[in-house]
Amino acid sequence: MDLETWELPSYGVTVIIQPSVMTACIALPTPSKSRSLPRQIYLGLIVLAAVLFAPFAAYSSADNEITVAAAISLKKSFIELAKIYETNYATHVNFNFGASGDLALQIIGGAPVDVFASAAQQDMDLIERKGLLRAGSRSNFASNRIVLIAPQGAKTGLSSFGGLSANTIKLLAIGNPKSVPAGRYAMQVLDYYQLYTVVADKLIYAGNVRQVLDYVARGEVDAGLVYASDVATLNAPIDVLATAPAASHAPVIYPIAIINGTQQQRAAARFVSLVLSTEAKQILAKYGFAARD
Repeated sequence: MDLETWELPSYGVTVIIQPSVMTACIALPTPSKSRSLPRQIYLGLIVLAAVLFAPFAAYSSADNEITVAAAISLKKSFIELAKIYETNYATHVNFNFGASGDLALQIIGGAPVDVFASAAQQDMDLIERKGLLRAGSRSNFASNRIVLIAPQGAKTGLSSFGGLSANTIKLLAIGNPKSVPAGRYAMQVLDYYQLYTVVADKLIYAGNVRQVLDYVARGEVDAGLVYASDVATLNAPIDVLATAPAASHAPVIYPIAIINGTQQQRAAARFVSLVLSTEAKQILAKYGFAARD
């Protein structure tokens, strides 16, 4: 694997880049350390991510490849779909997985993307309002649910959302609502149960849902709110305690669309068609996604 790594040892931060798949990952410290991390460092990391992303533009220039920006919760299913796509059309798929809000901002900033698959309508709406979607290319292809998770075998006594108010629950991880759709849905669930003011001081905001999973799996927090799909095929020491009722949050719908101005319109349209196919529906179901609404 062609990985490049930079570290900020004083703050426990690691930046990992894999150019061949157009991926940049910033690994933040554990929750206990992240609370003392200076705000300037966080802002610097955001700028660093944007700068590191710029050189990857060359990877979407070839006629036989496309670049797909997709919510990180889609990673496993989309990698499997890409294998089918590459076999059928001899066209390579470069992925940029991340929080949907961050991906949307990258696209608005001119990132070289042919197809965008979001974990929320809000981020796709933002792209569409900017006139960046190819007319008629937007479709919904999957849905998801929000679940409450905890470290496997935890002795906190937590078994439901209401139990998050207990004194035994010290830290609760959710995605950052500013950029992570799962975090927005999590906030809606907390509001539904009238828990936000009670648990506000317990909240640890993660950069994406996978970071929430890592915190919970390592026992660094007492609980977390993530997508059902994130734990459907996960081999990690995590217990799923409860599923949020549909009425507790906006529908978790995944839209996909072609980015306006792409030079790979035919190839991009083929990828979107594959994602909307019956074959893709079966693959998505295997990874915990429900049918699109």
